[in-house]
Amino acid sequence: MKQTLFGKLYFLLFFVLPTVVLAQGTIKGNTTDESGMPLPGVNVVVKGTMNGTTSDFDGIYEIRVNNFPATLVFSYLGYADKEVEVTGTSTLDVALKESATGLDEVVVTGLATSVKRSNSANAVASVSAAELTGRTPPSTLDGALYGKFAGAVVNSNSGAPGGGISVKLRGATSITGNTQPLYIVDGVYIDNSSIAGGLNVVSEAAGQGSDANQDNPSNRIADINPEDIANIEILKGASAAAIYGSRAAAGVVIITTKKGVAGETKFKFSQSTGFSQAIRLFGLRNYTEDRVFDLFYSPSDDPSEDQSSRDAANAQVALFSQAKNSGGLIDYEKEIFGEKGLISITNFSMSGGDEKTRFFSGITYNNENGIVKNTGYEKASIRLNLDHRATDYLKFALSSNYIYSSSDRGFYNNDNTGATIGVGLVSTYPWYDLFPNADGVYPDYALGASNILQTRDQVTNNEKINRVIMGGTANLDIYKAEKSNLELILRGGLDFYQLQTRAIFPKDLQFQKPSNGGRNGVSVQGETINKNYNLSAFLVHNYFTENNLRFRTQAGLTNEFFDRNTDLITATGLVASETNVDQAANTGVDQTRVRQEDAGFFVQEEVNFQDKIIATVGLRGDKSSNNGNANEMAYYPKASLALSLNEFDFWKEDSFWNQLKLRVAYGEAGNFPPSGALFTSYNAFSTDGILGISLIGRRGDSELKSERQKELEFGTDLNFFNGRLGLSATYYIKMVDDLILLASLEPSTGYTQRYVNAGSLRNKGIEISLNTVPVATENFQWDLGVNFFKNASEVTQLDVPAYNTGAFGAGLGSYRLEEGKSATQIVGSYGDELRVIGDGEPDFQMGFSNNLSYKKLQLSFLWQWKQGGDNINLTNLLSDLNGTSADYDDITLDPAGVTPNGKYRPDANADVFVQDASYLRLREIGLYYTLDSENLPNVFGDYVESVKFGLSGSNLINIFDYNSYDPEVSNFGGGTIFTGVEVTPFPSSKRYMFNVAINF
Repeated sequence: MKQTLFGKLYFLLFFVLPTVVLAQGTIKGNTTDESGMPLPGVNVVVKGTMNGTTSDFDGIYEIRVNNFPATLVFSYLGYADKEVEVTGTSTLDVALKESATGLDEVVVTGLATSVKRSNSANAVASVSAAELTGRTPPSTLDGALYGKFAGAVVNSNSGAPGGGISVKLRGATSITGNTQPLYIVDGVYIDNSSIAGGLNVVSEAAGQGSDANQDNPSNRIADINPEDIANIEILKGASAAAIYGSRAAAGVVIITTKKGVAGETKFKFSQSTGFSQAIRLFGLRNYTEDRVFDLFYSPSDDPSEDQSSRDAANAQVALFSQAKNSGGLIDYEKEIFGEKGLISITNFSMSGGDEKTRFFSGITYNNENGIVKNTGYEKASIRLNLDHRATDYLKFALSSNYIYSSSDRGFYNNDNTGATIGVGLVSTYPWYDLFPNADGVYPDYALGASNILQTRDQVTNNEKINRVIMGGTANLDIYKAEKSNLELILRGGLDFYQLQTRAIFPKDLQFQKPSNGGRNGVSVQGETINKNYNLSAFLVHNYFTENNLRFRTQAGLTNEFFDRNTDLITATGLVASETNVDQAANTGVDQTRVRQEDAGFFVQEEVNFQDKIIATVGLRGDKSSNNGNANEMAYYPKASLALSLNEFDFWKEDSFWNQLKLRVAYGEAGNFPPSGALFTSYNAFSTDGILGISLIGRRGDSELKSERQKELEFGTDLNFFNGRLGLSATYYIKMVDDLILLASLEPSTGYTQRYVNAGSLRNKGIEISLNTVPVATENFQWDLGVNFFKNASEVTQLDVPAYNTGAFGAGLGSYRLEEGKSATQIVGSYGDELRVIGDGEPDFQMGFSNNLSYKKLQLSFLWQWKQGGDNINLTNLLSDLNGTSADYDDITLDPAGVTPNGKYRPDANADVFVQDASYLRLREIGLYYTLDSENLPNVFGDYVESVKFGLSGSNLINIFDYNSYDPEVSNFGGGTIFTGVEVTPFPSSKRYMFNVAINF
């Protein structure tokens, strides 16, 4: 009996065991792109299981399959997924195709990990290298973001070369604190400050109205070279940015630079050459003898004064007639802003490596002249990125970048002395000759404080940057098992720069002469040393269950250090032609030191059930030396849920509806109090040689809390026709509690102001993105992308009396904080009454991106439409008061149809200066032709892979009714929500470029 049973079992195993063995096996091979280049890091997964692996640096993979037949799914950032059925052990090489819609690309949502976009529960926007620089070379990185994704208001504060752009995500996030996102480049926290150069000592712009920065400095994110960037991910809301804690209330912009690819070393050279010119100029007023006489004649009841005024007016008429008859009327606006600034941008990069080490290196040199003489922007950038796999379980990455830049920005914006070029221009009449004589001596302008040509030619306003950005990452696989693995990630980064500002006003300038009330020459020299560095350590644990449930657990510690020291030395009464600050009669020194250390932890758990249900919960804890209690911890939670209905069994695989994802997310983030808000600061002073200190009038409060942002967002992602049509929609509600405001104090306290937590702010908005491929044939393809967004803010609580802020008073139009009203409402005074006359926030914005390709010819263009949003245009006021407005004699504003515009505006209510800043703009356009290997061997042999050349431009078509150079403007820079105040700015420009790129 036993022998019979044993024999039966032996017989059964003899036939069954080979079948079981044959049902298991190993699949290995190479992963490449369509050109045959290896793709490292490709995800390879057995479909329907959590059994997976990734390809190595050389694109080689190997995976154990437990049951045949099986389907392997290959996925990689920026490429379409590919499924291949395997029936047994074999070698399988797979080439992946670039994705048309990018729905399955990987996006960064945490400090240490990323997630497939189709599984993300947050509305994370991505901008690729092709979108950044593919149409036309941008002047700066932030300037390349216009119109490319929903939810961002990108605004140029000035047309001066070298930057000055603000980016605001999802509306107003603070009144007095930071309003711009946190920038992170390859894991390095990047400083994006705008540091004034001390021009106020001459302009005295802060002597009246707002004391906010009006020096028109550039911003430091402009230093980053757009050509080095592989992709940008924008975490717009607190639900996505909560993991970054106390610096993330305004969103997070994560920038990843280019990496090397294993294989033969590849080289790329590109050269762009072109010019810029002003988008729009006003032109001259149509002067006549009668109009000149009326301009200068002021009737008087006193016969003597009346005759004197007549004589003065007739003298001006005589000068005008003489200049007119001799053809000597001078268009000074064209003389100042009419230059065609030459542009040259040169890039060279190389990348390559082997299975152990990969590298990318790039060099860029920009040289751009402005539309005003003696303005321009020069930048040199050198980058080296290295990736090295020391062992199978240990790899390193190094990102390094050195930047030098020099920006000559001219002397513009508001002033109270008539010294800036813009303010001087509106009071300069065309019948006066202000050009230098044969000896180079400029005449004084008899009717104004300055000779604007002399100011343009002799004033120096320069910023120089030397900057080093370095980041390093080490990844250690502590263990790998069939169902789990554990990885340690160590990261560090340094952002160090030296900023030198030089503002020099020679003593022979008209407004510097003591006889004209000047300071006999001014030299302002500033130096800022900024050092930021960050350290972090993370553990990432993945666990897979038998029922295809995946857990990813993250925990980490972070530490950030910020140290900035600014010295500003002001010298007046210069000796002869000296500009050294020690060669002066008077010197003054201002020093500002800002030091801060932040430390925190985070934990996060992600649960993924078969890509059907993806849930995430996390918590960030932060403490900072910028808190009244440096050891007090602030906690920021986050949670999200994504439901992919298309992954469920009831979904038809052959349906034209390929994706239906529902998502909801909640998160909190913080915003530190402004510098100097927690503790009372003092100023030094001396009396009769005795040194002392004095209060600055603003009392500190160590109990002041950080602003806390809470955001809830709902959304859906749809995809149809195998990726030909994709739609994403998001609705969000964002609350900002413990709003930090400036409150007035009774003078008897010895102070005038203090910061208080005194309100709440709410934003509601909607974002819609559409990506489609309307036409796709063998030779022709049309890709279309449309994004739409709108935001509405409301001050929901205000514990201090409503007050005006952010401009020059209600008589000219002013922002006003008032409970129950928009945070960016604009009011004007009508007698003793205040009325709402505008709002700085747009009604909506849209972007229209088109890419049409026919064989090797490509046409790509981007339109941007901003509807609504008002500016306070005080350039009109100043030109009216001086009788130089181009539309001075038009009668379009007076309801009675009697009074010319130039006389009507100054006597009217503030609403004539609050103007609609809507526009439709052709942001970018490029037309290119590519010669590839089919055309090139007869010319270049095998050395050149492709040559791409074409024409491009930016801001070429601009449609708006706004009565100035450009609706995009901000006299007070980008560090506030109260933008759109205009006072004689540096005009914006359009760019025309010829581009050629060679790959070899």
